[in-house]
Amino acid sequence: MTKKGLLIVISGPSGTGKGTICKELLNREQNMKISISATTRETRTGEIDGINYYFIDKDTFENQISQDAFLEHAKVYDNYYGTPKKYVIDEINKGNNVLLEIDIQGALQVKEKYPEGLFIFILPPSMKELKKRIVGRGTESDKAIEKRFKSAFEEIDYVKKYDYFVVNDEVEVAVERIRAIMLAETFKITEDIQSMISKFKEESLC
Repeated sequence: MTKKGLLIVISGPSGTGKGTICKELLNREQNMKISISATTRETRTGEIDGINYYFIDKDTFENQISQDAFLEHAKVYDNYYGTPKKYVIDEINKGNNVLLEIDIQGALQVKEKYPEGLFIFILPPSMKELKKRIVGRGTESDKAIEKRFKSAFEEIDYVKKYDYFVVNDEVEVAVERIRAIMLAETFKITEDIQSMISKFKEESLC
């Protein structure tokens, strides 16, 4: 019996380094797949269907919503984005771990549909350091920076809705903390394990 994989959901305020952490996790975990989102927006130069996104038309997306085909979905600037349920569940059933980096509202939708997922909230070492990181990007106006920082300040309250939190003071350390959490979850007693033990006992009597 193949043990199911994990759905690892990573969220946190802007500037906490979620993307960098996820990239490192994918490099270190051989049996980890990244969840690919579906979208109705136009393909951009260099993007490949099934690699960057699943590009589908609006009617198809709305039909899939009615069929409960997404773990979560949202409409942003007249375009839909969503996490296809079938891909995630299929990979988990194969024993692969699936990584989903997503905003907090999307993560909470996923938790309603798949509460057995592993929900990890990324925190900065301090709010001072978070602001430093946001400013350090050098890509936004002072007004946009303040708006992003205010949003991050409010989003941190959502940490209590997650299973674990990881402080990203150093990427290497943060990644190892997440891997430790994953390892612990792998050996957690679940119905799957209890079923496996029963099978072991049955085989020993043959």
